[in-house]
Amino acid sequence: MHHLSRRQFAHGTLGSLLTFSLLETLFQADVFAQEIKPITTRWLADLHQLGLDLRGEKLKPLDWQSKTEELFRQVDLPELLQFIDFEKLVGQSVLPDQGERSYRVKFPEVAGLPTQLVFGHQVFALKKDRSVAPHGHDNMATAFLILQGEFHGRHYDRLEDHKDYYLIRPTIDEKFGVGSVSTVSDLKDNVHWFRATSQTAFIFNIHVMNVVAGKRSGRVYVDPNGEKLANGLIRAHKLGHSEAYKLYG
Repeated sequence: MHHLSRRQFAHGTLGSLLTFSLLETLFQADVFAQEIKPITTRWLADLHQLGLDLRGEKLKPLDWQSKTEELFRQVDLPELLQFIDFEKLVGQSVLPDQGERSYRVKFPEVAGLPTQLVFGHQVFALKKDRSVAPHGHDNMATAFLILQGEFHGRHYDRLEDHKDYYLIRPTIDEKFGVGSVSTVSDLKDNVHWFRATSQTAFIFNIHVMNVVAGKRSGRVYVDPNGEKLANGLIRAHKLGHSEAYKLYG
């Protein structure tokens, strides 16, 4: 049956002969992969181009955020989950008692998808009440897509950098469920904090490093429960990685 053309297969057997279990087996055997992969491949290629445009200064960070959020909301989530073999990933998950587990996802090699993507990508997996500790970014642009489960998600604008603290202002404080998205740049929503509220929860993340050539890229950990100031500002003390995860992971 694997040697039939897709047209013969669809018209000759699909409507009357195949049981659901056989269909599922054929999907897993990649019979339909050529029909499925171009959709997600095109989506990833579009994200790649946005990242190139951002690093090439053809696209401003705020425009990258809005366009990336638009693309994330258009994703065919079931196909993305199949593309990254999510069920296998979940089946292998042993989640930590503190913080998140990060999985480096390998995309299939398919026509139309660059072999060297401009963005890094991973899946974060967490137990209930565990967090991706609150942090900001330097010289990075990142985006989150909730694959499974629920989170309490919070974002803050990082307005001023000082020796021992940042001045931040809350911008987003809401429930994030399957399909919810958010983005970060140096200019907007540049501190985020996600805590799992379901038994398990999973995030797909992309990150464009070195947005401005020659400047350092990385995470900076903050304490968002700092001193509350006028106009909604918070004096958020700088934290090290271990301290941040001890407090919030």
